[in-house]
Amino acid sequence: MATMTFNRLGSRGYTKTLFFQLFFFAIVIVLSLIFFSPFLIMLTTAFKTNRDAFTLPVQLLPRHFVFDNFPKAVQTIPYWRYMRNTAFITLFSVIGQIMVTPLVAYSLAKMKWRGAAIISGLLMATMMIPFTVTMIPLYRIFSRLRWTNTYIPLILPMFFGKAFFIIIVRQFFAGIPNSLMEAARIDGANEFQRYLNIALPLSKPALTTIGIYTFIDAWSDYLAPLIYISKPERLTLSLGMQQFLSLYSVDWALLMAAALIFVAPVIIFFMFFQRYFVEGISTSGLKA
Repeated sequence: MATMTFNRLGSRGYTKTLFFQLFFFAIVIVLSLIFFSPFLIMLTTAFKTNRDAFTLPVQLLPRHFVFDNFPKAVQTIPYWRYMRNTAFITLFSVIGQIMVTPLVAYSLAKMKWRGAAIISGLLMATMMIPFTVTMIPLYRIFSRLRWTNTYIPLILPMFFGKAFFIIIVRQFFAGIPNSLMEAARIDGANEFQRYLNIALPLSKPALTTIGIYTFIDAWSDYLAPLIYISKPERLTLSLGMQQFLSLYSVDWALLMAAALIFVAPVIIFFMFFQRYFVEGISTSGLKA
């Protein structure tokens, strides 16, 4: 009798667990479709004619796949020049963040110096200040330095670190056992050697995380290039695609084709480093 009761309870528990798992997966699938739908619409519109993009009732798949939108899109504007400009800014932005962020984070997490806690608090406080508050003072500074219409205002701030990224890497460094650093010190390693040979290799997941964030931010940035760059030959791709918009009409098919090529490097970059990205997020949150 007891065995039968236990089996019934176990069966009910298994059924309840299975129900919650299926319910959870259903919610995940629905939310994934909602978030994926804009990209799906962009993808299908890139293969439509401009007329088919607005047919009623709305058809998700094109009636006839048009592959000419892609060569037309890159020929309508100086697409590859804008992409080179964007790639140049993105490359040096990522290099700047990867070089500076771990240095600052290590000094706050592992080096004992007066004022480290105050600096950490001030860094977290600056995260509350939106870019719209500082963009006018920054523009006046760079304008007086005659750096407008150059890429210096877009790249130079990256070599001073970003508060959010510094906090992430600082949390990661704080999780490295102090005994490991002390053992290296006893073996004769100085502070920079401990940072270079122990802390930095262990921080690969966290550095990959901030590298992905920096890549996405710099590649898709619209506001900062809009403020500092006005020369047509120096435009980034996010600004250059405005040329598909005219006063009275928009060639949506060509615009979606250009946008699809624009987001392709971001998707490839994320898929390539996805494993390190997830690992960096989880370890940075747990090792506090």
